[in-house]
Amino acid sequence: MCHCLDCQKLSGAAWRASIQVDAHDFAITEGEPKLYIKVADSGARRAQAFCGTCGSSLYAADAESPDHYNLRLGSVDQRAELAPQWQVWRDSALPWASDITALPDFPRGR
Repeated sequence: MCHCLDCQKLSGAAWRASIQVDAHDFAITEGEPKLYIKVADSGARRAQAFCGTCGSSLYAADAESPDHYNLRLGSVDQRAELAPQWQVWRDSALPWASDITALPDFPRGR
């Protein structure tokens, strides 16, 4: 889970959940994603891929020569089986993002 400001802005959420896969294990089997190249404060160029039809976020990777892809968890069918393993950029985390278990919850909306 990434709490950086870029992930908050690009996802419209408090954090972005991703699963990292090696480049040699990743292939697009249908269609061609649209890319947005985000230049980080460090100068690193990151390709943010999304579906050109529905706008769903698909992955992020180095814009020039990726050795891995960060697949956006929402676009992965097996997302329920892929529990978070770590959090990064905690310094940028929203103060309430660490524990939402006390919030009222509704099984199917409100």
